[in-house]
Amino acid sequence: MQIILTHENADFDAVASQLAAHKLYPEGTPLLSRRINRNVQQFLNLYWDALPFIRPEDWKRRRIDKVLLVDTHSMSNVRGMVRAPQVNVIDHHETQKRHENWTYQLGDVGATTTLLVEMLQSSGRRLTAEEATLLLLGIYEDTGSLIYDTTTSQDVRAASWLLEQGAQLAVVRRFMNMPLTPVQWRLYEQLQTAVSWIEIAGQSLIITDVVAPDDFEDEISSIVHRLREALAPAGLFVLVQLGQDVQLVARSDHDDVDVSVVARALGGGGHRRAAAAIIIGQTLAKVKANLLALLPQAVKPLATVAEIMSYGVKTLSPLATVAQAEELMQRFGYEGYPVVDAQQGELVGLLTRRAVDRAMSHKLSHLPISRIMKAGAFTVRPSDSIERVQQLMLEEGWGQIPVIADDNGGQAAPSRPIGVVTRTDVLNHLFKPSPESAATNLRQHLNSALPPAMWGMLLVISETAASLRMPLYFVGGLVRDLLLGKTAVDLDMVVEGNAIQLVRQLQRKFGGEVHTHRRFGTAKWFLTPQIWQAVSDANEQAPSGAADKTSSPRPSTPAPARALPDSVDFVTARTEFYKEPSALPEVAQGSIKSDLHRRDFTINTLAVRLDGAHLGELLDFYSGRRDLEQKLIRVLHSLSFVDDPTRILRAIRLEQRLGFRIEARTAELMASALPMLDRVTGDRIRHEIELALREPARIQVMERLAELGVIAQIHPSLHWSAAMAAAFERVPELLQSPVWAAERPSQWQPVLYFAQWVIGLSASEQNAVMARLRVRKATREDVMAVARCLEQLDALPLGARPSQVEKALRPFHPRVLLTACITLGNSPHASQIERFYQEWRGVKTAVTGDDLRAMGLKPGPEYAVILDQLLAARLDNLINSEAEERALLAEIV
Repeated sequence: MQIILTHENADFDAVASQLAAHKLYPEGTPLLSRRINRNVQQFLNLYWDALPFIRPEDWKRRRIDKVLLVDTHSMSNVRGMVRAPQVNVIDHHETQKRHENWTYQLGDVGATTTLLVEMLQSSGRRLTAEEATLLLLGIYEDTGSLIYDTTTSQDVRAASWLLEQGAQLAVVRRFMNMPLTPVQWRLYEQLQTAVSWIEIAGQSLIITDVVAPDDFEDEISSIVHRLREALAPAGLFVLVQLGQDVQLVARSDHDDVDVSVVARALGGGGHRRAAAAIIIGQTLAKVKANLLALLPQAVKPLATVAEIMSYGVKTLSPLATVAQAEELMQRFGYEGYPVVDAQQGELVGLLTRRAVDRAMSHKLSHLPISRIMKAGAFTVRPSDSIERVQQLMLEEGWGQIPVIADDNGGQAAPSRPIGVVTRTDVLNHLFKPSPESAATNLRQHLNSALPPAMWGMLLVISETAASLRMPLYFVGGLVRDLLLGKTAVDLDMVVEGNAIQLVRQLQRKFGGEVHTHRRFGTAKWFLTPQIWQAVSDANEQAPSGAADKTSSPRPSTPAPARALPDSVDFVTARTEFYKEPSALPEVAQGSIKSDLHRRDFTINTLAVRLDGAHLGELLDFYSGRRDLEQKLIRVLHSLSFVDDPTRILRAIRLEQRLGFRIEARTAELMASALPMLDRVTGDRIRHEIELALREPARIQVMERLAELGVIAQIHPSLHWSAAMAAAFERVPELLQSPVWAAERPSQWQPVLYFAQWVIGLSASEQNAVMARLRVRKATREDVMAVARCLEQLDALPLGARPSQVEKALRPFHPRVLLTACITLGNSPHASQIERFYQEWRGVKTAVTGDDLRAMGLKPGPEYAVILDQLLAARLDNLINSEAEERALLAEIV
């Protein structure tokens, strides 16, 4: 037979799950636990006749070969159970350790009852009012009446369905708020007296422990609930000695306190917000000591300002005018500026966009901003908690707080801002969901993905940046590709600070040539084999763990020089603005956040911090990782395609390269921005087309460009057809053909594809398209030459002799001939081109111009006529030797 079991000290979720499981599996017997919470027991007493449960004392021994465990992973011993029964587990605790031969149905929801209610809905089963009420109590108790952070939309939908089935909220309220018994009140007072507060990683925790009276038989969870409400700690750990055993009941009110870590370590279970354990045969003092040792594992380190702030803050002088501030806010999109006294280098206030807008509306553009700013010097430091920022924002009403440096070795740091933290930063930290998959630290991932020598180079650059206190990042496509499991081919980096200063420091350490561009804050460090070796030696000599604290071995011998990049590009983080739609942007120095904000799609806004101890930290301000996991191309903001319409082509190129799909709203914005392509210069569009033609999925890219109306928008004469796709498919085959191998045709690839796209247009259409795209002169000449070549071939008579083919094709470059061959496909003319290229173009006459001069013939056009006649005879097999050729020459002369 089958039996349905749950955990001891059963709460409403446990017992409700047993009921729901019995409804799904009527052959299973729901056997109650020996210990049941008092409010659950009172409900069962009242509604016993309407429910199918069996009490432990009423159980009669039977052979049990199947067990269904609900809301637990631990199986109690029941009389009649075989040695190895078939066990199935239904639970919402995902993190429990699994048994090898058991089957599991787990879900990340607030209550196990929710999972079973979903199954009941799918099976079409109906419930009585009493059953629906018990199941609703199960969901409400474990989700705090649907307000705990562990509550999911599934819990809410399940509760809604139970109300439709007749669940009574009045009954739910009654049993959710049961008054304590006199015995429970006495234990409550003991526990409150024994409270001790502990601070761990900035979180305030309570531990309280007592020995229960010998006659105590009530449940403890309702007492713990009252304690939590009265004291409001981030985490509450209650230990009660019950005879020879100790019971732990733990609750959390903060995402960073996971009480299930402690409960599981002590042999129990639960979830982040609520957990319990029964420790058998141990003293209260020993359990408390173990608990104290486990607490640091349960508390996540406190989030600090450094994790969410933006470096490189822009400031204004108090003497700047309102008009100047308004222009800067319009240009960069900032909502405010810290105001710093230039002479003192001290923060004196904060200027907000609202103040500027009001001043402008009152015609006060000439005023200095010191007249309208919020005066004060409210700051935080990178090591301060985010709670400190929240408090300051609430008390002072500042929407952004300047960040000043931490004190250095007891010496007070200057109060000039080094960064800023905004209200948006705080809100994103508090409410943005964390990624559900891999951890956000990619240090080990980088170590595995990069060749040893490149990893060693990264460590050296990381240490140098840390010594200069300059945050350093991989950004954009490099991070995207690393997360997709692709190999990094370069080490280009973004610096919050001064990229040129960082590169100069590296040059002083290891040598090498450096090229800089001060206007844009960029630097290129050229790497020689000697530099790679010096970096390797530096890593070898560094103290163990100084550079690399990962578990993998330190890099030693560099890879062969040909496998390593010959330079590293460093770019100072920057922001950009568009003076008008479709124009190239103007840029200025900015923070990493503003640098990422200027990028095109969310999957390209990911960054990995690289300096010092931060090496491997993933920054994801715009949910790029979520879109990467969901395989979506999502634009960053609604005017992105207006600012730069070429992003339309990039979106399609990325979509096809990665096998992603363009998100629905992004597709709408692309469609509405198509006319903006008319304002983009031809060479910018041509550059995007050339990149598309280099993609492995170029045919799919072109098909998608046509499908979304991009090709027609570029020029009305342009289109895409099956014939063009077939021609594109022939290109790789001919590029690999030994016939053309000597010409290294892969270098011609973009021209070959472009020509196939436009060769079917009329001459006037070709000229118009190439003028619109500002096609290079050499490419234009190639396209026109292909058209002439095809005309020459069409003009040949049926069964044309080799000499006629040779004469027609002789003027054309091999690239033109290959392009024409691709266009012709399996046509006989294609065979003629290949025979010309392989055989006929190499045929030469034995007679030269010198021979004709020696015969006394005067140089002139007749030379070419005579030599052509001789060559034609050779090609057409009319003569086969030098003697026959000279005889023919004599006859011609």
